Amino acid sequence: MAQSSVRIGVIGVGFGATVHIPAFQSEGLDVVAVCARREERATEAAQRFGISKTFTDYRKMLQMDGLDAVSIVSPVANHYQMTMEALDAGKHIICEKPFTLNQSEAREAWQKAEDAGLTGMIAHEFRFALGRMRVKELIDEGYIGQLHMALLKLVTGPRGGFHARPLSGGDDASSGGGFLGGLGSHYIDCLRHWFGEVESVSGQLDTPFGDRIHPNSGETVQATSDDTFHIALRFVNGGRAMMTGTNAAPFGPGGGIEIFGRDGTLVTPHAGLGFNPPPLGKILGAKPGDDALSELPIPDRLRPFSDDRDDRMMPFRLLTREFVRGIEEGISPAPSFEDGYRCQQILDAVHESSESGRVVRIQDVE
Repeated sequence: MAQSSVRIGVIGVGFGATVHIPAFQSEGLDVVAVCARREERATEAAQRFGISKTFTDYRKMLQMDGLDAVSIVSPVANHYQMTMEALDAGKHIICEKPFTLNQSEAREAWQKAEDAGLTGMIAHEFRFALGRMRVKELIDEGYIGQLHMALLKLVTGPRGGFHARPLSGGDDASSGGGFLGGLGSHYIDCLRHWFGEVESVSGQLDTPFGDRIHPNSGETVQATSDDTFHIALRFVNGGRAMMTGTNAAPFGPGGGIEIFGRDGTLVTPHAGLGFNPPPLGKILGAKPGDDALSELPIPDRLRPFSDDRDDRMMPFRLLTREFVRGIEEGISPAPSFEDGYRCQQILDAVHESSESGRVVRIQDVE
């Protein structure tokens, strides 16, 4: 891959070191700095990837010379503040999902990036998974015709059962934790990408096994974030979708997507214990008159390279290519900050519906 002129810094070395940094370097970006709360973690990542500068204060990183862009891979509660300060510093941004804690923050950040003429993208890399890209093409080509219903399932859980585990940041709803935002947001983004805007939602969120061990006191406390969701969505085009997800089902079958239209059916099998789209991207389809579902070929042009370091690596590298293109052309390619805002509206509507017990129209979310 040719060297890019984009010089990027990465805030966060968890998933940042697993996928962001290796994807950026594979695509020729110059990763010039890394930031982590603990100095030893920043140093470890810098040594591992040959990065010259380390920081424990992201604000200092934003002020360094020779920095064009940042990747925000911090806890969700920090996304808004970091994004706003990065925009103030004139940086292009890739921000992890979900975008912010609420749609008001997301809208403000999106509008600020637009006003500044800076590229802003959300790390919804699942759009670029092999099977997902082909599903989008087939839908656009008319394979299913008018959408009737889409069914999405994400079912897995801890193999060790439900003995209380250590409390973590993801267990706190007020800090943006929860299975809906963490994984469900990826699938909401795909649904919008495939079928257009959502008109209304009805949802239920739950935490059936919320026992956690406080790391300081050793006492048993309760997680406040969701680990199970059931959501019905209605699209502006009249189609519907049902999403069921949980990470509280040990040895659950994984995930899968089924799409039913007037003129055809598409199925993406997703066997296994994880949530990442399968790297081979298998798709089954059938049209009226067919005897059964059969595997549909995926064109080689959708396989620009192979990268088996992580199932998310190829999708994230393709997202990175779009990010570089956006910077070069002065635009924000999808999934953009606007897409992050639209997704956040839906997440907020699901929370409101779960609390109120009623159907919530997206346009009424404040």
